[in-house]
Amino acid sequence: MLFGVDVGGSGIKGAPVDLEDGELTRKRLRIPTPHPATPDAVYDTIARVIDEQEWDGDIGVAIPAVVVRGVARTAANIDASWIGTNVRRDLERLLDRTVTVLNDADAAALAEMRYGAGRGFDGVVVMLTFGTGVGSGLFVDGILVPNVELGHMEFEGQIAEATTAARLVEDDGLSIDEWGARVDRLLERVHRMFSPQVIIVGGGICKRFGDFSKYLSVDCDVVPAALRNDAGIVGAAVAAATAAI
Repeated sequence: MLFGVDVGGSGIKGAPVDLEDGELTRKRLRIPTPHPATPDAVYDTIARVIDEQEWDGDIGVAIPAVVVRGVARTAANIDASWIGTNVRRDLERLLDRTVTVLNDADAAALAEMRYGAGRGFDGVVVMLTFGTGVGSGLFVDGILVPNVELGHMEFEGQIAEATTAARLVEDDGLSIDEWGARVDRLLERVHRMFSPQVIIVGGGICKRFGDFSKYLSVDCDVVPAALRNDAGIVGAAVAAATAAI
C-alpha cells in the first residue's frame, strides 16, 4: 500500500491505495487548491492532506506539469513559478520521506492501464483527461511515453484544451452536444497522429459518457475511464511503487 496525491487546478486529493486491486483504502480527502497555486502553497496543502490521513510512508504526487527527473518544466492551471522547480527535492525535504512526482495525466493513464479501462489492450493506447484543462497519456505496448501534452497542441486555431476542456460544460454553460462534437474532432486528430487501438476518456465528465458518446465517430474503440476521479491518486501511488517515471 502506498499513498497517492493528485494536484488539480481546483482541488488537491489524496488517499492510501491498495496496489493489489487499485482500490482506495480510505475515503479520499479533497482540499481546494490554493490561489495563487504557488509551489509553497501547494506543498503546504499536500502536507495537510497527508497529515489528516495520518500517513507516514512514501508518496506519489501527480501535478499538472511536464515533469522530468522530478523537476516541473511547464505549469498548467497552476502558478507559473512552478516552472524549473525541483518538486521532488522540495517535497522530500519538507515531508522527510521518498516522493515520486509525475504528470497528472500520466498518473491517471497508469492507473487505467493497470486496473481500469486500458487492461487487455496492447499496441498504442491514448488516454485523454477532460477537466479544468485537457491532459493526455500515451502507451506503446504497455510502456508509458511520459509528458505527451496533447491538450496543448494546436487545434482549430487554439490550443486543444481552450475549446474541449470539461470546465466549458461544467462552469461556462456549453451544451454537452456541442462539447461532444468538439471532442469528436479532437479524437479524429489524435487518431490520425497515433492510430491507437483505443482512446480512453477520463475526468469527472466521463460519468456523462452516455450523453456525449453518440457524437464520437472516430474509427477506434473509445471507452470511459473506469477509475474516474480516483485515477490520478491511484496512478501516483503506482508510480511511487514502481519508480516508473
